[in-house]
Amino acid sequence: MFLFSMKRDVIMAKYSVKRFKSIIKKEFIQVKRDPISLRIPFLLPIVMMLLFGYAVNTEVDTIPTAVFDQSKTLESREYIEKFVVSDYFYVKYNVSSEDELSDLIDSGKVKAGIVIPNDYIIEYNKGNLPKTQLVIDGTDPTTARTALNSGLLISNVYNTKNSKTNINTENFKETVLNTKVWYNPNLESERFTIPGLVGLILQNITIMLTAFALVREKERHTIEQLIVTPIRPIELILGKLVPYVIIGYIGFLFALSICVFWFKVSIAGQLWLLLLLGFLFVYCSLSIGMLISTFAKNQLQAMMAMIIILLPSVLLSGFIFPREAMPEIIKYIGFFIPLTYFLEIVRGIILKGVGIEFLLYEVIALSVFTILIITLATFRFKKSLD
Repeated sequence: MFLFSMKRDVIMAKYSVKRFKSIIKKEFIQVKRDPISLRIPFLLPIVMMLLFGYAVNTEVDTIPTAVFDQSKTLESREYIEKFVVSDYFYVKYNVSSEDELSDLIDSGKVKAGIVIPNDYIIEYNKGNLPKTQLVIDGTDPTTARTALNSGLLISNVYNTKNSKTNINTENFKETVLNTKVWYNPNLESERFTIPGLVGLILQNITIMLTAFALVREKERHTIEQLIVTPIRPIELILGKLVPYVIIGYIGFLFALSICVFWFKVSIAGQLWLLLLLGFLFVYCSLSIGMLISTFAKNQLQAMMAMIIILLPSVLLSGFIFPREAMPEIIKYIGFFIPLTYFLEIVRGIILKGVGIEFLLYEVIALSVFTILIITLATFRFKKSLD
């Protein structure tokens, strides 16, 4: 009995309810002192559900389209109107040459083009089969398939309605729609996703590399040694970025090599231009990670901030889901994601073979993002010195 009592006392001493309650109380105090960690479990689901609930949509119903109407007749306008009222095609431009149509598709401003020949009405009146053409940008297979299937369906419906309005079916004139898919004729998904993966993987790796840079300094209390030195904030930020720029760029070259040699996705454009703009994106992504490290007080906060940035990048940048299918407000949010612009660059050079003249908007946007983010990171670190 005495031995049992001693054993019970030892167990009670080893497992104390009071100590257990003290630990729980202490953790609640710690959570209370970290308001960011306390709010994220409630704010993150709201933001993600609202963003992804509207963004995750593969049904493209407003395809930006250019029209090259060489006939300019009542019949040709009536034919084009069938595409407009279908709500699948949004006529954004009326062009006056095939070169202008080609430039619009190369720059990504339109995803489809309707070409009506100048002899449309002549062939129509002769009783021949008038021929039109639907040119489709095949770099995004989802949008391209929608444009292809919708275009053929609209043309067939137009012909069916015309046949019913003609009492004498011998006088019925059918319009033949020829389709032509550029850049990705077989609509292979790999040719769309693999170049995009190069940008996505590059962003994820580079942000992670620098997101913990200053955080580790804070947790190891070595940041104080940097503060007392005469080093300027901009020198510290840029100095910390240089090693990671080299590492990140090597990662970019490695991912690009896998794209070309393993998945056999050849680069249609200029390699030197892709390598140059890849360097710009590496610097931009590393700057984002450095900015995160100036806000985060510990590695947990840095990781949460990375999730908040990386998840929307996957869905809102056009990596998976076509941005044409997104509501306007969600689409505008995508403009604040640097990956959105680099995806246009990498797919434009690899798949379309376009030059710098078609990518100026994306290059300027990435440059502005890089300068603004580095400036903000420097400002944040300067404030921490006070």
